[in-house]
Amino acid sequence: MKLLAAVVATCLLLAGPVFAQASFDTKAKFAVLTDYESGTVIFQKDADARLEPASMTKLMTLAVVFNELRAGRITLDDLFFVSENAWRTGGAASGGSTMFAELNSQIRVEDLVRSVIIQSGNDAAIVLAEGIAGSEATFADMMNELADEMGLTGSNFTNSTGLPDPDEYSTARDLAEIGRYLIREFPEYYHYFSEPEMVWNGIKQPNRNSLVEMGIGVDGLKTGHTSSSGYGSVTSTAQGDRRLIAVVHGLTSMRERTEEARKLLTWGTRAFERFTPYPEGAVVSEADVYGGTQATVGLVGDGEIALYLPRGSRQCLSATVNYTSPLIPPVAQGDKIAELRVFCNDQLVQTAPLYAAESVGQGDLVRRATDALKQLALGWL
Repeated sequence: MKLLAAVVATCLLLAGPVFAQASFDTKAKFAVLTDYESGTVIFQKDADARLEPASMTKLMTLAVVFNELRAGRITLDDLFFVSENAWRTGGAASGGSTMFAELNSQIRVEDLVRSVIIQSGNDAAIVLAEGIAGSEATFADMMNELADEMGLTGSNFTNSTGLPDPDEYSTARDLAEIGRYLIREFPEYYHYFSEPEMVWNGIKQPNRNSLVEMGIGVDGLKTGHTSSSGYGSVTSTAQGDRRLIAVVHGLTSMRERTEEARKLLTWGTRAFERFTPYPEGAVVSEADVYGGTQATVGLVGDGEIALYLPRGSRQCLSATVNYTSPLIPPVAQGDKIAELRVFCNDQLVQTAPLYAAESVGQGDLVRRATDALKQLALGWL
């Protein structure tokens, strides 16, 4: 039987006006603003174009490190050796961002992690890569393997630092997804991103993400810069009951990077209002079930479905429910069945997963035969 993607139009019942997409622009060459909970892209500008990720590469480095910690293959107290390669390539002599690690010394994994996040230490990133994988090249293979598992389609990594390499690239969308992955998967380590400073080898260095101390709710994640890429950052803020992740890149100065990231996050926080069209348990739509004890199953959200609608002008909302049709029983209550996609002025503003409201078992022979005839008829239409 051929399965078809079903798209069901649904109506959102509103007590008040609905709002159209607010306007916004940025000086950044590449930008994206993502809703953390749903992953919906609220704003984008060349979000899928290749870019040089610079030190924002270190977010993927940290993703690999945190996975190794979770698997128990390393611990925060493990000591990693500072090789000559790490010292020369990423140390003070290199002229890049560094934790000033001493040659042939040993450093705790936790201190290396903090340095990568706060100081953007290239030497710390290389020490972690060599300590985990034996070489930076093998570690880069681990980065790419994890990127594939995460579903990143526009990235390739060749080193742990983000130092320039024509074969290392990413996209604004992928960088936002890496940030989302770190926040979702490793909350126990996320506090490192908001630490204001770090002292190592007698040298105090502030967090390179200056937005952390601006009092606007920013608590991460990472900045980046090379002469060829310009200035960029991946930032996140949790104000009220919503978390946003912003990426800006290709800017001309640290000041411009800070201001453009702040403007994007502020717009995302203030230009939208919360609306709850479907309270907990409300049936959003129904999906067809082939050969089941009943012909359809109700679709509900995971709790209430809250949407964030752009302020501005009064326009109509529309929504679709997307799922693979028909469903084959048995269907268990709580199975993820479909996705609600909400549009405003034909622009996607949010998505939400939908789940089976009840269980549907396999129907009797008569029911299965009847549904088979329906499917045959549909196939000829």
